[in-house]
Amino acid sequence: MPTAAKLVAAICYAALGWFCADLIKPYLPEGTQVGLFSPISAALGVIVGWTFAGRRLGDGTGTPMGIGFAGAVLLAVYVLFAFSGYEMVRLSMRNRYDGPVDALQSMFELGVDYAWTAAVPEVLATLVVGGLMCGILTGWAARKWS
Repeated sequence: MPTAAKLVAAICYAALGWFCADLIKPYLPEGTQVGLFSPISAALGVIVGWTFAGRRLGDGTGTPMGIGFAGAVLLAVYVLFAFSGYEMVRLSMRNRYDGPVDALQSMFELGVDYAWTAAVPEVLATLVVGGLMCGILTGWAARKWS
């Protein structure tokens, strides 16, 4: 059921995903094809906002700042999982792995490498503060329009 809290959370986390993706781009290795990095990060932000933060804050379960921070962490995990999975599939199509277990192991190694690349103070601070603000705005929308 659509609610104002879900809509506000989806918009806020989409903006947070897009903005953090744009902040990460300068830290990627030279010549990295970024392609749809920002739109996919924003789409994952919509999913996190609608299904996680908006639902919990709309039901009144949890504190806005706690849910906001947890949503930001969940967004980061989803983005890391999605792009390391994409890279794993891309490399597996070039026969870089001996089998499926090797490919899955490489996917988690890629995810850790991406996490270290993104773990700069500018991005982490934006993710934390943005997550807290998303939670506060979603909590406000849930109280105002519920």
